[in-house]
Amino acid sequence: MKVPLLALAALSGTGKTTLLKQLIPVMQDRGIRCGLIKHTHHDMEVDKPGKDSYELRKAGANQVLVASQQRWALMTETPEPQELDLAYLASRMDASLLDIILIEGFKDEPVAKIVLHREASGKPLPATLDHYVIAVASDAKLSLGVPWLDLNSPESVVDFIAAWLKKQTYEDI
Repeated sequence: MKVPLLALAALSGTGKTTLLKQLIPVMQDRGIRCGLIKHTHHDMEVDKPGKDSYELRKAGANQVLVASQQRWALMTETPEPQELDLAYLASRMDASLLDIILIEGFKDEPVAKIVLHREASGKPLPATLDHYVIAVASDAKLSLGVPWLDLNSPESVVDFIAAWLKKQTYEDI
């Protein structure tokens, strides 16, 4: 079973994380179980030097799973530079626990997207509004041939996402 993917795509500094931090609690309150995949261009370190899991990974373990009663995390080393595979990353998530996987970034992936535009940022609207774009969320009303969502109204954005989600079937994804 595949979980529907929905990306929030925008130029850096537009407020993707800010909006997601507002949307996720509203979605949770409505019973929509969310997963999240965030793309970063930075070298990241999830673990901390000095911790056993960090030291064992640095000793050469290709994968390290750290588990407690509260949560678990799987770290996988990817020593060979390779393109990120969004479908593969999504497949690592437990579909039985999720209704939707929200994606931050991955703006060029062939998945449904809500493009964010913050006029106040002074940055242009992304030029690519391909057929995967299901809406544009902006702080200024726009007419672009797709639904406009008020970027400053997380509840109305969740209304749109919930309606979109109802139309999805796991077979269509």
